[in-house]
Amino acid sequence: MPAPSYGKIAQIRTPQALQERLASLNLQLPVDPEVLSAAEGSPLAAEGTAEGLRIGNRWCIHPMEGWDAGRDGTPSEWTIRRWQRFGQSGAKLIWGGEAAAVRPDGRANPNQTMALAANEPGLQQLRNVLVEAHQEAAGCTDDLVVGLQLTHSGRFCRPNDKKLLEPRIAYHHPILDKRFQIDPLDHSVVWTDAELDDLIEEYVRAAKLAETCGFQFVDIKSCHGYLLHEFLSARSRPGKYGGDLAGRSRLLLSIIKAVRIACPKLAIGVRLSLFDTLPYQQGEEVGVPAPWDSATEYDAGFGCRADDPLQMDLKEPIELVRLLAAEGVRLLNLSCGSPYYNPHIQRPAIFPPSDGYQLPEDPLCGVVRQVRATAECKAAVPEMFMVGSGYSYLQDYVAHVGQAVVREGMVDSIGLGRMVLSYPELPLDTLAGRPMVRKLICRTFSDCTTAPRNGMISGCFPLDPAYKALPERKQLIEIKKSQS
Repeated sequence: MPAPSYGKIAQIRTPQALQERLASLNLQLPVDPEVLSAAEGSPLAAEGTAEGLRIGNRWCIHPMEGWDAGRDGTPSEWTIRRWQRFGQSGAKLIWGGEAAAVRPDGRANPNQTMALAANEPGLQQLRNVLVEAHQEAAGCTDDLVVGLQLTHSGRFCRPNDKKLLEPRIAYHHPILDKRFQIDPLDHSVVWTDAELDDLIEEYVRAAKLAETCGFQFVDIKSCHGYLLHEFLSARSRPGKYGGDLAGRSRLLLSIIKAVRIACPKLAIGVRLSLFDTLPYQQGEEVGVPAPWDSATEYDAGFGCRADDPLQMDLKEPIELVRLLAAEGVRLLNLSCGSPYYNPHIQRPAIFPPSDGYQLPEDPLCGVVRQVRATAECKAAVPEMFMVGSGYSYLQDYVAHVGQAVVREGMVDSIGLGRMVLSYPELPLDTLAGRPMVRKLICRTFSDCTTAPRNGMISGCFPLDPAYKALPERKQLIEIKKSQS
């Protein structure tokens, strides 16, 4: 079935035309008419600070996994190349590089990087090649801040086989258990409190390793349906790690406190899914949310209304951000939802991934939703240095909007994910006053998601010559043909 026609950003020729498109959708988003260079005083060139770290500009690179490390978590040539390109970007905040599992059974795929002592040389190599590439491209690393993202994949663990889920969950979810074939009566997959107490120490060991390898901060990943994010909606879980917000946030806050004690000089960040919504049903049709009895309160979401889980409710998320601030956290990277069950919310794109669904809304709606939610959070907790997400779909106009929202104080830093897979030099080009290279701009084909969903490494197969030359590109083309 053909996708609903929403029009493509690539066909919008001016910032004014983008404003007109937004207005036609009853959306509001600041769009600057011109992109300023650093020499012209671009807001994106301004320095920032967080926990004493000097951040040289307002571009950030999000963590992106490639499904391409060794089975022991050591980097491959593809992993090294990706980190090298992150350094070449000119962005001064590198948010984690990619998610590193704190223990082998916490991997989302068998080729995920791991933050284990045996992989110390590999982690050092990744950081070193990034810093060296940044020095060559930008001429200075004194104001470069590089972190390592620490994770446990929880419900979405696939440590031994890319097609075999081996979940460890916070609680039995009323929709996701059925979606991912988890027996609602199987309590062996649910973490015990004692196991979680031990997991805290795994995060501490990983943080110590990151510090030894030269990373300036660690991100305690709490987004996209992975373990720490899932705990934030664990209202039905008994015991100290569930129930009210104090219980549901206890695991995250306990990890932060333990890392702070063990590594007092290491900064701590959190990438947080600020809001969620009902899971959407997969298939070739236009996406619709999973059935839910409107007379029943939905207690399995975080940042959405219990009486209408398709609507945001930022009261609890902002309360959590205040709790993070009270623990001294100043680096916050805001995302939303999950690529596994509502990808159009989490990653606005004109073309869905192979395991997704046709778009139920113009992707610009998703962009504006994230930008506005982040701005509301920034207004409520201004002491946080906040990174925003969802910008890649803006394509040719990412800098026009990024410059405007930073200048207006809606966010501190513009995070780029898949955009830099095809065009890593984008931040450096915009700051130097060079026009963007249109043939390199990500058009959100979603191949970087479809590939790993089908057992391949992740990368930009349509636009990056290195991935374009791989035989997997033909496989992707055939997969997409079969779904059209």
